Amino acid sequence: MTRTEIFGYTPDPAYQTSVAYFSMEFAVDQSLKIYSGGLGFLSGSHLRSAFELKQNLLGIGMLWKYGYYDQVRDRDSHMVPVFVQKDYSFLIDTGIVFSVPVHSAEVKVKAFLLPPETFGTAPLFLLSTDLAENDEISRSITQRLYDPNETTRIAQSIILGIGGGMLLDHLNLQPDYYHMNEGHAVALNFYLYSKFKNLAEIKKRMVFTTHTPELAGNEEHNFSLLKEMSFFYHLQDHEVKFLLGLEGDKFNYTIAALKFSGKANGVSKLHGVVAREMWGGYDGICEIISITNAQNQKYWQDKILAQSLTQHQQQKFIARKKELKSDLFKEVADQTGKVFNQDVMTLVWARRFAGYKRADLIMRDWKRFENLLNHFKYPIQIIWAGKPYPEDAGANQIFNSIIDRTRSFPNCAVLVGYELGLSSLLKNGADVWLNNPKMYREASGTSGMTAAMNGAINLSIPDGWIPEFAKDGENCFLILPADDLLSDEQKNEIENINLMDVLEGKVLPAYYDDSAKWFEMVKKGFEDVIPEFESSRMAKAYYRELYS
Repeated sequence: MTRTEIFGYTPDPAYQTSVAYFSMEFAVDQSLKIYSGGLGFLSGSHLRSAFELKQNLLGIGMLWKYGYYDQVRDRDSHMVPVFVQKDYSFLIDTGIVFSVPVHSAEVKVKAFLLPPETFGTAPLFLLSTDLAENDEISRSITQRLYDPNETTRIAQSIILGIGGGMLLDHLNLQPDYYHMNEGHAVALNFYLYSKFKNLAEIKKRMVFTTHTPELAGNEEHNFSLLKEMSFFYHLQDHEVKFLLGLEGDKFNYTIAALKFSGKANGVSKLHGVVAREMWGGYDGICEIISITNAQNQKYWQDKILAQSLTQHQQQKFIARKKELKSDLFKEVADQTGKVFNQDVMTLVWARRFAGYKRADLIMRDWKRFENLLNHFKYPIQIIWAGKPYPEDAGANQIFNSIIDRTRSFPNCAVLVGYELGLSSLLKNGADVWLNNPKMYREASGTSGMTAAMNGAINLSIPDGWIPEFAKDGENCFLILPADDLLSDEQKNEIENINLMDVLEGKVLPAYYDDSAKWFEMVKKGFEDVIPEFESSRMAKAYYRELYS
């Protein structure tokens, strides 16, 4: 394939530097189910803005046969995962097939292309091992995003990293920069080392975005297993240790990525500080700067709603918000049999579902929660949605317990099927967007950005991107975090009190008693989120600060 066939457009002269962007997941359209959550939402918005700016960037990812999973209900209306084969007629079979060594076997890999014009993104190559030439084990590598089997997960990283590097060679493309979005593609560096034979040459070309602000969340495996799996390509494990100055039995993807890269970034200013503190004690790591995550306005924002806010037309905004709430409430009724009211303030908690994000914090004091739901003067409707990792028993238990505990309340709903389409419905229909993770655990978070683009007010702990945006009482409502030195149990108790105090004392009265103030806060949030948290700003920043 020629470069013209791949891109279909001429890069803007300001963005001639060529970049290959590696990510395990991309969320570019509801119909292409190859993502799990925020990492995919980020990379999808990045590709959309790269296309709009005509940047010389292409994506490399994986074609997941079953996607992440389909989130459905069992007979008790609890959430269960199902795995259904996905077929995509809009992908181009490039005809490119090559072999990648995995566990000393040659695994055949085929490359498919998502052309830019299909969804308005930079070109995206997707790799699949689901080929007749492969045995069943090899075919299973690209079946499930984040497969729970350790060796399969390692094989997925090999295909993304080494396979992605090989694909670029087959295309005769030698990018100026290779960008690893999270550490999954770190095996790419061992393929490049076989070409350049020099760590310094790799560091000239490699950049890295880290997303995980805690040591335990950064993937690592035994050196011996990785060597057995051919993760290091043609290097022995002792050679890898010598090359990167590593010790011990475990190979940490993030530490290795930081040692291979010339520069790296955290995904918010706060996360940059946390990342520098977390990794700064290791020898040989690169500089870590901050480039805050963002989301694509053109994809996410409702045009009529945006127009009403730009023109300061409060009645037009209210009318459109009610229409969007009606669209969301049809989904609520369809899934739960509950009919919500467009005139009632609607609070939404929706994002990737993990324990540290504390979806159930609001109900920690059950009596107070019941009183909130039954308040006559200030009625409220609450919606939860999100996808837990299928094998995360704790997160799944929390999700299903919220279903059980709120089943009898007509103004509470838990929705399944949290993908791009439902996410958009929720952000369009929300009045308040709740975000209450444990402090310093959210590297960035982006759901509140797109909620603000659509006239929802953020009610949030000041973590991730929020400190860069928040003007408490002007464009959002902040939840005061507890003292860092307290136990998790004490923090949960205090932050539940602080959340409820703000919700009952400030948010609900403003919504019902001071519509003028509410509209001013909506407008301020709308104005402050763009351009600073729109992904064209982010895409430009990557060229200016990382690809240079």
